[in-house]
Amino acid sequence: MKLTDNVLRSFRVAKVFRENSDKINCFDFSSNGETIISSSDDDSLVLYDCQEGKPKRTLYSKKYGVDLIRYTHAANTVVYSSNKIDDTIRYLSLHDNKYIRYFPGHNKRYGQALFGRMVWACLFWTEKTMVTSLSMSPVDDTFISGSLDKTIRLWDLRSPNCQASLLSCV
Repeated sequence: MKLTDNVLRSFRVAKVFRENSDKINCFDFSSNGETIISSSDDDSLVLYDCQEGKPKRTLYSKKYGVDLIRYTHAANTVVYSSNKIDDTIRYLSLHDNKYIRYFPGHNKRYGQALFGRMVWACLFWTEKTMVTSLSMSPVDDTFISGSLDKTIRLWDLRSPNCQASLLSCV
């Protein structure tokens, strides 16, 4: 089927999910396409089963908040930016809801980062977040983050330390 204006106009809402009490600020597909995870301003992470069309599980990050979220290469782990206490990026196991690692480093307000041939990026310019973009590498366990501190940082899931940093002159 060719995606034309008429085809798009014929689309209708198939299902409405009401798991969140506030707006969804980001979402991401797992690499196998079987699940979607969303983050919301109500501090929840909701995991959806794409085949069943149903929410599978809801996790909360009430203390730290949750903003940009990305699956890693493993379908049971994600990285996301905090938007409350600090702007640390957190590496979370969805299996047992435990943090695997923390990635601190961004400290002011700026920017965006894009990674890979196909760009899937959430970019938000709100007062609540300093990390404005987050993207997993398509080939390994590295990811990049952009922040309003005018830096783009390269991270490795196996290390809490920033692997490289670029400072923008904008």
